[in-house]
Amino acid sequence: MINVRENFGDIDIYLFDQLQKGRFQPGMKILDAGCGGGRNIFWFIQNGFDVSAIDVDEDAITNIRELASSVAPDLPSGNFQTATLAEIPFGDLSFDWVICNAVLHFARDRAQFDEWLLEMWRTLKTGGMFFARLASSIGILDLLIPTENGRYLMPDGTERFIVDEELLKEATQMIGAQFLEPIKTTNVENLRCMTTWVIKKAEC
Repeated sequence: MINVRENFGDIDIYLFDQLQKGRFQPGMKILDAGCGGGRNIFWFIQNGFDVSAIDVDEDAITNIRELASSVAPDLPSGNFQTATLAEIPFGDLSFDWVICNAVLHFARDRAQFDEWLLEMWRTLKTGGMFFARLASSIGILDLLIPTENGRYLMPDGTERFIVDEELLKEATQMIGAQFLEPIKTTNVENLRCMTTWVIKKAEC
């Protein structure tokens, strides 16, 4: 029996779902925008993907570089850089996939959310795919408390920029994207709701 965790690490289960659907092919160029400890790119680095990653945490990027140099020494260290979503240090139309897991809800407001989204979208190839998971109000709207800065206090005690279905559909239309599948939301005991958003950059 295959040990999924041993083979795939702590990859997000909804990203793993995309992998199981055959949407990732070896050799694809992948950007993990806000990679943290690298749990979502562990398997890709080991299996022939051209992986890049950014994060604001310099130590996280150092660790990812060390991981990549040990298991995929052909990957340039420059693929892994300390950077924000507002200024991604890669060119236009560079990637087949952009992954942004549990990052967009740290935006301070809708303007910054849009800024980050457009910057990631810039780096995505035509026909490329975008995966995001982020906090949402879907299913727990009545439990959220507005804060003075326009974000929301969630039942788990965290403060987040919160999306809903209408906002995600509006943002998808704004960038001219296509939904790859319906919006999916997981409710974690009414403490928080996390929504999965998977879209594709339309062919010209």
